Amino acid sequence: MSSVNVWNAEMYDNKLGFVANYGKGIVELLQPQKGEKILDFGCGTGDLSYEISKSGALMTGMDSSEAMITKAREKYPQISFIIDNGETLRTNEKYDAVFSNAALHWMKSAEKVVESIEMALREGGRFVAEFGGKGNVQTIIRGITEVLNQDFGINVENRNPWYFPSIGEYSTLLERHGFKVSYAHHFNRPTPLPDGEKGLSHWLNGFADDFFPEFTEKERVVIYEKIKNKVQHDLFKNGIWVADYERIRIVASKKANGSAF
Repeated sequence: MSSVNVWNAEMYDNKLGFVANYGKGIVELLQPQKGEKILDFGCGTGDLSYEISKSGALMTGMDSSEAMITKAREKYPQISFIIDNGETLRTNEKYDAVFSNAALHWMKSAEKVVESIEMALREGGRFVAEFGGKGNVQTIIRGITEVLNQDFGINVENRNPWYFPSIGEYSTLLERHGFKVSYAHHFNRPTPLPDGEKGLSHWLNGFADDFFPEFTEKERVVIYEKIKNKVQHDLFKNGIWVADYERIRIVASKKANGSAF
């Protein structure tokens, strides 16, 4: 099942813009070429679709959030954006590359996602992505778990909206679906959150809806403060919240059918 996170496109751009900024490193891995057809898989509000388009590549941005796509179309009317779900995407278009930044960990049916990507690529086409890996935001998740369990008796296991695989799990999944993995890197990336002491509250508001569906906005403010008290020793440094990100970067290509050794 996919996350039911309610995306606020304005807040995403204004308070969580670091997501796209860090994604520029993946654009370098992609090495887009003029005239290539590239699908931005989980494009958000379109910033990286635009960044890639500067190369002369023919971009299509795809996201399941109508709010995100509406904002992307407003910002970059020259780019084609579509609303679709990465787990069920079926397109007759064949792309030279599928690119994805900070989106795949929101799609828990990873097998279906890889099927969608494989079907969207031409033979020899490449897949370049960054997403949360095993251990991503584990301190934040611990804080959420402790507060909801201890104060409200809520078991959060079934509420966790994220899929954070190991590098071995994901490489194996790709190989099983006919990809050749040429690059895979799992690394720590402590990520400063904007807006000082409010940074973690913005992060929880923007990304953690699935944990708090029954709580009002006022109740969430109180809960966020309790979570912050739980994790501040580990994550609050010199007046800035630093999220404990673990990322996977991967580059793979779709093998030609019947290719020989």
